[in-house]
Amino acid sequence: MVRLALDQAPLPEGPGRFLRSVPAWGALAGLMLMAQGPTLLLSRWSPATVALVHVFTLGVLGNAMVGSLLQFLPAAAGVRLRGGPRLPWVLHALLNAGTVALVAGFQLPSATGRTAGAVLLGATFLVLAAASLPELLARARCSLLHAGIVLSLLAALATVALGCLLVAAIAGRVALSIPRWTNLHAAVGVLGWVLGLVAAVGRVVMPMFQGAPEVPARLQAGWLAALALGLTVAGVLAAGTGVDLPLRVLASAAALSLAGGGLWLQSRSRKSAPGELARFWRFGFLALAAAGALLLVPGEHSLLVGVLGLGVGLPMLVLGMLLEIAAFLGWIALHRRCGRGLQLPGVQVLLPASRRRIVRRCFALAGLALVAAALWPPAFARLAGALLLAANLSLAWALAGVGRGVREFTAAHPAR
Repeated sequence: MVRLALDQAPLPEGPGRFLRSVPAWGALAGLMLMAQGPTLLLSRWSPATVALVHVFTLGVLGNAMVGSLLQFLPAAAGVRLRGGPRLPWVLHALLNAGTVALVAGFQLPSATGRTAGAVLLGATFLVLAAASLPELLARARCSLLHAGIVLSLLAALATVALGCLLVAAIAGRVALSIPRWTNLHAAVGVLGWVLGLVAAVGRVVMPMFQGAPEVPARLQAGWLAALALGLTVAGVLAAGTGVDLPLRVLASAAALSLAGGGLWLQSRSRKSAPGELARFWRFGFLALAAAGALLLVPGEHSLLVGVLGLGVGLPMLVLGMLLEIAAFLGWIALHRRCGRGLQLPGVQVLLPASRRRIVRRCFALAGLALVAAALWPPAFARLAGALLLAANLSLAWALAGVGRGVREFTAAHPAR
């Protein structure tokens, strides 16, 4: 079992800045659906749809994952990040400025916006890699946790590089098949960066917070190796020849194995009743499994697969953990402000299960509406947008509640 090193945890304001940005981007996705309705769900190649996809992948998932990593690496993985206390502020500014520019570049559309976004996002992940990879690589040989995070970060760098190449191709500076390379860009990002990180962190999160048994080391090592090798081989085939069946099969196998394994581990939990994090993850695993299964069904289902994976499954996995980290950051803030010798409220007091339950139910309802909107855009697209907006407002309310609890306790118990 991993032991938390609280003395190594960064200042809560750094990771917290990323976490508080997540509902703003999620609300933007809801507003886009409310404003543009079914036009966003008719073709994955529409510039406005591409803009919406990047709101989810960079704005929602990107902020949640980078912010969580900044907290997780020092406190749970024992990795000292390079860059000092300014690192979170630099990364947050680069990530969000780059996402704004890229989304605007597709939505307007604007070649200048797309180029600026690509440059800023490239800088974001280069800085993150430079801050974390040296020590991660030093520990990767003897730790599946560190090896999995290394794989995810390398995949993130590859995803950004492919994205920059695509931006150049759209501008006419590079000649390549945009559909082929877009599929590769999406596969490396979702499978390598997002699923790779979920699998690595899940090795700690599921036993620690959900009471599940630890994945056998050989099984997880084999999964990571198969993912890395499969992405390399299938990616070369897809980019070079246009044969994307191996990439589809790999994506399906990765999603189904991760989701199925996660559900099986949850069923073996030592806890008599699942907590809210387990319920978040169960819903996310089910949506991810549905996306993986649909990839094997003949026909064109890319929009529905994208909604199930990027709009429902992965956000449920990431947002459930975001709430845990937000409450933990609040507790660390109290620990540092109030000093020793004082009984502090626990994370379940700073963010009660009742608030987490409201957030989970709001996102589950919005997720079901998004699936309905992918199937019948004219009838459900704007409703899904409204429910997604409401869900993200509930998330913002829950996060604000943690900050309010910290301020109230600090005011009542000033440091001695």
